[in-house]
Amino acid sequence: MRGLFGIVGLLLTLAIIGVLAKKQMTSVTTVSPPAGFASAPAGATVQQQSQLIQQQVKQSVENSLQQKHPMPDDQ
Repeated sequence: MRGLFGIVGLLLTLAIIGVLAKKQMTSVTTVSPPAGFASAPAGATVQQQSQLIQQQVKQSVENSLQQKHPMPDDQ
């Protein structure tokens, strides 16, 4: 009898975990870009959003490298 309750409890736990995992897998949301970056067009895949963010970061780094910065005086 004790073994039967153990198996039923195990199956019940497995069923609950399965339902929660299915809900988690179907509720995938789109990734929002960091603040200061343009958002991807509606319906864009995660890969497209990632590529857009990578391009924007690259442009930002290139722009900051091209800006002239004042050099401190050597003492």
